[in-house]
Amino acid sequence: MAPAADRPGYWGTPTSTLDWCEDNYVVTYYIAEFWNTVSNLIMILPPIYGAIQTCKDGLEVRYVWSFLGLAAVGIGSWSFHMTLQYEMQLLDELPMIYSCCVFVYCLYECFKQERAVNYLPITLLLTFSIIVSVIYLIWKEPVFHQVMYAVLVAFLVFRSVFIVTWVYPWLRALCFTSLSIFLLGFLLWNIDNIFCDSLRATRQRLPPVVGAVTQLHAWWHILTGLGSYLHILLSLQIRSTYLKHRPKVKFLCGVWPMLHIESQKAS
Repeated sequence: MAPAADRPGYWGTPTSTLDWCEDNYVVTYYIAEFWNTVSNLIMILPPIYGAIQTCKDGLEVRYVWSFLGLAAVGIGSWSFHMTLQYEMQLLDELPMIYSCCVFVYCLYECFKQERAVNYLPITLLLTFSIIVSVIYLIWKEPVFHQVMYAVLVAFLVFRSVFIVTWVYPWLRALCFTSLSIFLLGFLLWNIDNIFCDSLRATRQRLPPVVGAVTQLHAWWHILTGLGSYLHILLSLQIRSTYLKHRPKVKFLCGVWPMLHIESQKAS
């Protein structure tokens, strides 16, 4: 997927095992893949705000880690696409595994006593993360990382669909919206990989601003970032409903969804 002829840039020759379809150092000398970099803002700013709000609401710390995990992925992805250095690639890819493990724990432990900690799944997920990390550091094969990430996502999908089908059917809209947005991002990610040459040729004939819209890997960041954020809201909604809190969706600036949990339990 490496572009054929790229401009020299601030971070030097790429050392990462992946170099995506966006031409390097086109927009600025200091950022290798400009659109793939700035598109990560959606995975950084809203989750940080979500973590702060979760702390204010006095919710379980696992959900703070969920938001911060998503923000860590965004920061790592920003660093990777900005530099295309191998170390920054690891800062992007490994947190994807770690944050997804936190998502899995939250969703599979949502029907337990409040503040309860189950050390068995924590141990299993921690062991999984360590094994994946060690193998990936030795065997630098991106497909291995992608498959391991897909396994975790599959666990989340199966559990989410089960809950909204048999336990809380009124949460189907949120669940399937999150899933659909994520899958759309995955589709665009594949199109960007498969038809990279055609996309790059098309961009050469388009004005720069219009060509930016064809940066499908950037859309992957935006859509999967939003889908993951909505998944955390779904997990929070399931948990707070089980604990008989009164969750209320509010929209920051009238646009961005936030889940506010009232501290007083329903009678």
